[in-house]
Amino acid sequence: MKKLTLLFVFILGICIASKSQETFPAKLNKTPVVLAYVTAGSDIMPDPNYVTHINYAFGHVSETFNSIDIDNEARLRQIAALKSTYPHLKVMLSVGGWTSGRFSEMAASVINRRSFVNDCKRVIDEFGLDGVDLDWEYPTSSVAGISSSSDDTDNFTLLMKEIRGVIGEDRLLTLASACTAQYYDFKAIDQYIDFVNIMTYDMGRPPFHNAPLHRSEFTSDLSIEESVQAHVAAGISLDKLTLGMPFYGHVIKELGDFINYKDIHTLDEKYTRKWDDEGKVPYFTDKDGYFVCSFDNAESLAYKCRYALNRGMLGVMYWEYNGDDAEGTLRKTVYNTVMKK
Repeated sequence: MKKLTLLFVFILGICIASKSQETFPAKLNKTPVVLAYVTAGSDIMPDPNYVTHINYAFGHVSETFNSIDIDNEARLRQIAALKSTYPHLKVMLSVGGWTSGRFSEMAASVINRRSFVNDCKRVIDEFGLDGVDLDWEYPTSSVAGISSSSDDTDNFTLLMKEIRGVIGEDRLLTLASACTAQYYDFKAIDQYIDFVNIMTYDMGRPPFHNAPLHRSEFTSDLSIEESVQAHVAAGISLDKLTLGMPFYGHVIKELGDFINYKDIHTLDEKYTRKWDDEGKVPYFTDKDGYFVCSFDNAESLAYKCRYALNRGMLGVMYWEYNGDDAEGTLRKTVYNTVMKK
């Protein structure tokens, strides 16, 4: 915990020091990425008119540490089949997720790692995918209840190098990164990866914001702005970063843990909506003014999309498609803002 606190102070110092002299790069000279995580447990089919990329969640390192197990293979085939009608669409399998382990054992063994890498190629070919996304949360850390080793970061670099060598240059290789920019040697893996999806959410729970764009009185450790700067400082260029956004919010313990955007309206009868103009995010308070829910809406996501574009980032991603309402309020806002429609 002490090391994390020092890291946050260091990151904040970088941001403050650079803010006055920071200049934003020119806008990206290629089609921006609008990436949605789509889960195996949902039965909602994503609308390819509002995404450019889909990460199917999840595959997992097998119990034998040398191959991939896929949740609900039939659903993955259904989603991959969308590519025949929507040729612009890129579909990837995301391997990992919170509490998904066995990465450390796999990556530490030359034999297991080689077998896993070959299985990445098999999955891409068998399901007609465009690549794989690695969501190891996190190398060298057991915070998610998984095994870890001090060698994980170096072994992750070897893993990405070997995956790239086997799947070729024409397939996508990406990863999901913690908002702190810890755990990965970005300078070492940069040559092997296409882009990094920053998980700029879960950065605080009430009475703090889940995903504040800028620092405010309700920011816990990091803001999105500071997270992006931390990744740049760690060695990843802005045009290889997608900005993560949540289609859910966090509530006080009495109300549970999280709430999807499609259910946010259920809080309106009892609580009061407010807007943090510094953090550029909404929240709810009770009758005594106590912070009870942090969430995102169309207005806050539009701010984040414009921020990503103005910074020259590759695009945006969100977790997850099923959190949106039936009208598609959030996904349409994200896509139309990024694509300037």
